[in-house]
Amino acid sequence: MQVATTTSPATASAGTSNKASLQKVAQQFEAVFLRQMIGAMRSASLAEGIDDSAATQQFRDMADSRTADAMASKGAMGIAELLLKQFGDRVSDAPATPDASTAATGA
Repeated sequence: MQVATTTSPATASAGTSNKASLQKVAQQFEAVFLRQMIGAMRSASLAEGIDDSAATQQFRDMADSRTADAMASKGAMGIAELLLKQFGDRVSDAPATPDASTAATGA
């Protein structure tokens, strides 16, 4: 029994934007990390505030999310840059060719 891998049209077209998609995902990861960090900092407050209502908490969460996104887009922590250095050589700029995938499977 021979098992061959197939490439979908989305996979073949994604080969041209691998570096760009890696950069986008790395930036999104940095934003998620910053959101978690800011949330942990917020939860470490030592006193009950007079304005601690559900609406205030929701607004604060949205503001924290926007702050994290802005920090990630500027590369404030450098996490996305480190991820690009780590995984950049594993991703190629060239599109995946069907001949290369069939040669690898021996078909």
